Amino acid sequence: MNEIRPARTADAPCLTRLLTQLGYPSELDAVARRLTGILPSVTQQVLVAADGSRIDGYVSVERRSALHDDERAEITGLVVDAAARRSGLGRALVAAAEQWARQQNLHTIVVRSNVVRPESHLFYAGIGYVRTSTSHTYRKDSTTTTGRA
Repeated sequence: MNEIRPARTADAPCLTRLLTQLGYPSELDAVARRLTGILPSVTQQVLVAADGSRIDGYVSVERRSALHDDERAEITGLVVDAAARRSGLGRALVAAAEQWARQQNLHTIVVRSNVVRPESHLFYAGIGYVRTSTSHTYRKDSTTTTGRA
């Protein structure tokens, strides 16, 4: 039986494995460093579904503010181990993220889902989330240069 609890530094190896399943392979040191930065935050939470030392899933959620919209919570990551999918664990993790948002007095929760994950679109719609927009994500690393030489 899985217990949903806040992540711990010792969970980094399991979270690294789950991130790889989601398509975000990372080095253990990088995940441990990021997790160490998130754990003391009052605006972010990482919750794991743990069965003893095994981690079957995680959800990360954070408080977001913007000039164009009211403050809200945003699910920034949700992964359930391939062996535990379709067991209700994803629903339980989202419910835990929603509970955290309520404890933060946030009444809206947002989640973004990549177009290459149609199964997650069905999942979120099935638990009451409504698609409000589609968008493209752009990225520019500070080491990238543009313009003409």
